[in-house]
Formats: sequence, C-alpha cells, structure tokens
Amino acid sequence: MDFENVVPFLKSNHKAVVSTNRPGGSVHSSVVVCGTYDGHVSFVSVYPRSQKIANLRRDPRCTISCVGEDWRSYVVVEGKSTLYEYDNTDSESMRTMLREVYMSCSDTPHSDWDNYDEAMIAQRAVIVLVCPERIYGLNI
Repeated sequence: MDFENVVPFLKSNHKAVVSTNRPGGSVHSSVVVCGTYDGHVSFVSVYPRSQKIANLRRDPRCTISCVGEDWRSYVVVEGKSTLYEYDNTDSESMRTMLREVYMSCSDTPHSDWDNYDEAMIAQRAVIVLVCPERIYGLNI
C-alpha cells in the first residue's frame, strides 16, 4: 500500500495511537491526534519530557495506528520519526510548522493563533514527523 493511497483517510481521521520502543524492549503506547504533513504522518507533543518523546529520542522507530470513526477502518504506518523542537529548529520555522501541523491534525483552525504560539513556546512543544516505511490497513 502506498502512502498516497492512505492520505485521504489520514486527512479525515485524526484519532491515533503511537507505539514507541522502551529501553528494555517493551512497547509504550500513547493516544495522539495525527495528520499528514509534507509526506509524513504528523503529530505534536506538548510535553517534551513525555515517555514517547524520550523513546523517540533514543530510537526513532515507531508505529502510528489511526482509526476511523466507526472503529472498523484503520491505517497503520510504521517508520522512523524526526523530531523538530526549539533546540534544533529556528523559532520562526517552529511557529510556522506548528501551525501547519496543527491544521493537518484538525478539521478547524485554532481560535487564537497568537495564544497557540505562546503556549507552544512555553510548553517547548515537539513536532514529530514519521516517514512511512510500511503501511497497511483495513476498509480504507
């Protein structure tokens, strides 16, 4: 299955679980709101010290499982993540990317972009882009 084939599903379904690898080899799963951005599956973590971000810093491999409203259709994307954060990306690029990723993960614009920008800076938000390597699903 090609990523282009699942983009319409990912653009209209944003509920997902990201699974990352813990240091001991077990899997850690977290609920996220996802979308697509620049040929990748995307999400934002507003807690840079979260377990999923700690795991991705150590091992960028992860799996995103996105489900449809009916819970019968789904897309799974496996791949390596790239983290964009204030430590490795300039402020203006982060502001722009955070807004664009927000829109990719939502069906409506934010009601106050200036407030959103301030919150993302204060929380040291991290953008996660997952490069699709293996894709599969059901009823998409």
